[in-house]
Amino acid sequence: MKDIAAELDEIVAASGAALRALDEEAAARRSGPDRWSRKEVLGHLIDSAANNHQRFVRLQLETTLALPGYTQNDWVRVQGYQERPFRDLVDLWIAYNRHLAHVLRLADPAAAGHVWRAPGKDLDFAFLMADYLRHLRHHLGQIL
Repeated sequence: MKDIAAELDEIVAASGAALRALDEEAAARRSGPDRWSRKEVLGHLIDSAANNHQRFVRLQLETTLALPGYTQNDWVRVQGYQERPFRDLVDLWIAYNRHLAHVLRLADPAAAGHVWRAPGKDLDFAFLMADYLRHLRHHLGQIL
């Protein structure tokens, strides 16, 4: 868990400056009518942090957890990420992920096998931590 926390810290450190270097116009541009802008992709990553924050904390307190999934397009739309200044989104994303790294650094290794009953499948805490990094890298690749 400490390795995942360290890797998350590295991703945030490496990506933060690159994200801050993007200008507002480039961040707001969509590559197609039904495509997210960079702002909206980063908003989706903020949503991912928020949803996984719940899982990361609660899975240390319960051996089995039932939380709903989320409809990512609706979350992005309802929160209006396209209307937010990109710099604000970057700052929030950095702060949230630094906090998640802190949570994971302190995580109880005995909880690694605790299970979230996700819609349609069961996923353990160890998988969720690793998958969070995979998901993060994937979408950062789209933005940067």
